[in-house]
Amino acid sequence: MHTDINDLFTGLWQDYLAITPSANKIHSLLKAHNQQAELVNDHIALRTFAIPGIAVNDIAKHFTVLGYVQSGEYDFSSKKLNAWHYQHPDPNQPKVFISELKVNELSTASQAIIHAMVDTMDFNVVKSAGFLYSGTHWQVSEADYRTLLCESEYAAWMAAWGFRANHFTVSVNHLNSLTELSAVNTLLKSSGFTLNTAGGEIKGNESVCLAQSSTMADMMPVQFSDNTVTLPSCFYEFAQRFPLPNGQLYQGFVAASADKIFESTNVN
Repeated sequence: MHTDINDLFTGLWQDYLAITPSANKIHSLLKAHNQQAELVNDHIALRTFAIPGIAVNDIAKHFTVLGYVQSGEYDFSSKKLNAWHYQHPDPNQPKVFISELKVNELSTASQAIIHAMVDTMDFNVVKSAGFLYSGTHWQVSEADYRTLLCESEYAAWMAAWGFRANHFTVSVNHLNSLTELSAVNTLLKSSGFTLNTAGGEIKGNESVCLAQSSTMADMMPVQFSDNTVTLPSCFYEFAQRFPLPNGQLYQGFVAASADKIFESTNVN
């Protein structure tokens, strides 16, 4: 595992950029509007399966050894997901949102496909420094991918892309000129980027102390065992946090909003 937080996030970021070319363009666009000041990453998100060895508590160790602590728990029953978020004592470090698919709630066919994939893994690799941005550790056919897709967009995405950050998040609170999420969205749309409109362009608001929006994932080629298919990869998110009654900015997540953010990687 990494012993330096910056090395871990650099690895995650470089892997993310490699399959999310729009992110670099958006990063440059917002940096230009931020008087060239560096953008602040609010959080990243990772996905996995609720299978011993690669469950959230297994991959979260990459962060807890660096000082992160579990700070929130979320349930997405309609998507068969659980999630937790982790924070670092240093508020300048990004938060980490990790979700897992409750595989045992899927159909027998989907469970068989996922377990066949995971069973080919060397679980020792989970502890290696680059595991969180290592991609897939299995071969899967396009037909098996399609079977998963019919039941769970999340399962299908994992089959195609594996272990990596599925999004980074610009902190709107730290932008110099674009001080409202709506202004960020307007700039993105005028620059040709497509936003996720599931549940509205902006998910959440000041009443829940968090507003979020995101692009739709880029379309990139995936090499299956028998075919190459162009599919949604990763996306960029934007978050504006509002103060709690004590004056401190809310640091958690809103399940109803996150539920719709997941759909940024949907195929349809």
